[in-house]
Amino acid sequence: MLLESLQNPALTRVEFVNMTIYTTTTVPRTGERITIHNGTLQVPDHPIIPFIRGDGTGPDIWAASVRVFDAAVRSCYGERRKIHWMEVFAGEESFRRFGTWLPDDTIQAFREFLVGIKGPLTTPVGKGIRSLNVALRQLLDLYVCLRPVKYFSGVPSPVKRPEKVDMVIFRENTEDIYAGIDFEAGSEKALKLLQFLRDAMPDEFKKIRFGAQDITSVGVGVKPISRHGSERLMRAAINYALRFGRRSVTIVHKGNIMKYTEGAFRDWGYALAKREYRHQVVLQRESWVLANADANPGLSAEEHARLIEPGYDMMTESQQAEVRTEVEEALRLMPTHGNGQWKHKLLIKDSIADITLQQVLTRPDEFDVIATPNLNGDYLSDALAAQVGGIGIAPGGNINYETGHAVFEATHGTAPKYANLDKVNPGSVILSGEMMLRYLGWVEAADAILHALDKTIGQRIVTYDFARLMEGAKEVRCSEFADAVIANL
Repeated sequence: MLLESLQNPALTRVEFVNMTIYTTTTVPRTGERITIHNGTLQVPDHPIIPFIRGDGTGPDIWAASVRVFDAAVRSCYGERRKIHWMEVFAGEESFRRFGTWLPDDTIQAFREFLVGIKGPLTTPVGKGIRSLNVALRQLLDLYVCLRPVKYFSGVPSPVKRPEKVDMVIFRENTEDIYAGIDFEAGSEKALKLLQFLRDAMPDEFKKIRFGAQDITSVGVGVKPISRHGSERLMRAAINYALRFGRRSVTIVHKGNIMKYTEGAFRDWGYALAKREYRHQVVLQRESWVLANADANPGLSAEEHARLIEPGYDMMTESQQAEVRTEVEEALRLMPTHGNGQWKHKLLIKDSIADITLQQVLTRPDEFDVIATPNLNGDYLSDALAAQVGGIGIAPGGNINYETGHAVFEATHGTAPKYANLDKVNPGSVILSGEMMLRYLGWVEAADAILHALDKTIGQRIVTYDFARLMEGAKEVRCSEFADAVIANL
């Protein structure tokens, strides 16, 4: 290949660096690889980006979306920048062509070219891969599930003030329930684990309500949450918030009950924020101390403690000492955070998962960036999507900020009954592409897509899912919606 490249100047630089031999896909003859250096993505003006059309309605929405991406790039950068698309396969199309749901070539392409995008995929029926989406995330260690949730003017919503919703969810993507440690009742593994608990940890075994009655009737799941996994997610959330000028990061957890998994997630998150971003952040309880010190510089540590901890006088001596130590640490920040300086720092706070699900409805403007374990993030993402128009326009990205690998995707299903009808809303894939462009640093093109999409929906030019809920809407096909967005760029 190298000799051929030297003899044929028409071959491009990608062929000097790409020595992988693909059998189920073809590398474009033009374009270059995205790389990463010292943690920073190196994006050429002509990147090669793998894509999967998807199953069911996937081909329809991909055909519409890719035209929007190319038009946005062209409108912002002319001929200077262009994406060179590389089709790879997974799901039903892959199984029909190659007899496998997820070819090694597809994984290798996402691994080699770092950034890709995909439509919805069918989950294989039967044993083996639980989900193609989960498989991609685990094989590439895409530990962040990034879900921005933003309202577009005119979109039908079940809440009164959907315009207040503007959040970005960082959902941990490899631990918690996504680890998949889940054993069927009566199976050998479930029995072995339950017997171990009964013999080695009898007090814990007693908490299994019906275990003593019939051990074979109990299914068992294990919920791992690690310090390393928690810290890298929190680091990604803080970096994002600082980069894009967000106001706060809220750690959402159930640590009041699961103290050593979700509670640890919260504690590790706070500790990392203080350790690695001390001059750029302020913790919520620190902000209370600093605000009180600004208003009344003469307060003693004990007086501060009573102000931030209403139950202070009912605490034990050791608990009171902990609160005073916390106050004293916060007061040491006065040179860098006092006199109102803390108001301009990124606020780090936490919220219990159940109350969060209520408050994102009742006061959504108090939330900005959210960092949370997997299951909480799953609930929050879809609940928030419902507030701004549904999962049909909910984008997602799965990212490893350390290696640079990222796969952006539609978050909805394949909707096979609408396949090949040019009917469904392509908004989820369009917005996933907007996320991808922003990740590449092509912010102008990403902003152009957001503006055009907002303008198009504001003109009430929408697909059937919105048209049936909007008064005076003009219902258009999937491809016609793309035409309207492109016209509004």
